[in-house]
Amino acid sequence: MKKQLIALAVAALGTGFAHAGPAAYIFTPTVEYGEHEIEFKAGTTRDHGKEDESALMIGYGQGVTPWWFTELSVEWERERGERFKYEAFEWENKFQLTEPGKYPIDLGILAEIERPRNHAEGWELKLGLLTQKDFGKVQANFNLLAERHFDAEEKSETELGYQWQVKYRLMPTFEYGLQGMGEVGKWDNWAASDEQEHKAGPAIFGKLPLGGHQALKYDVGFLFGMTKATPDHTLRMKLEYEF
Repeated sequence: MKKQLIALAVAALGTGFAHAGPAAYIFTPTVEYGEHEIEFKAGTTRDHGKEDESALMIGYGQGVTPWWFTELSVEWERERGERFKYEAFEWENKFQLTEPGKYPIDLGILAEIERPRNHAEGWELKLGLLTQKDFGKVQANFNLLAERHFDAEEKSETELGYQWQVKYRLMPTFEYGLQGMGEVGKWDNWAASDEQEHKAGPAIFGKLPLGGHQALKYDVGFLFGMTKATPDHTLRMKLEYEF
């Protein structure tokens, strides 16, 4: 099963782009078996001379097996001066391929299906290869993401994106570091450098125990645009109630 998932991910990276919206977050390859979680994700962009954009997501997820996590989410978006509108429904699945710490790099695969409110956009499929490496108290992640629309009115190109994160685990309740994400365009024909999207900035993390098997995790980042095509600033956050 895991070999088939690896083959699927490799094929996807040869054919598939992850548009990083305001509420996008860094995926990690590990799965917590038996854990239930309710997630709230939010983000907003500020871009001089362009429309600002905000997004909200609410989801419920569960570690179904020691290697499979699944989550259902609903997303709302808005532009400046408008109300939040229902944007999409997502089904995220994460597959842990290696036992944490057993090999030099921890590996996982992401498979996400999204159904936009506008059915003319068809179905969006996102596949990704997720990696993680520990260096003492420092943890590093790097992900390659592939995205494509199917059954859409307009022809869709397969595009490539990435995510990275480095954090120092000072204590369970407070960690700090840097994170970034971006899109380069078609997987086999990258866009010009000023047309690509790249953003990065500082972030804080932590897990606050609430007693029993309950906890509240937070992940907040403030990212700066690094190209003309990228919003100037993105403030993003994720709150996760685990039980």
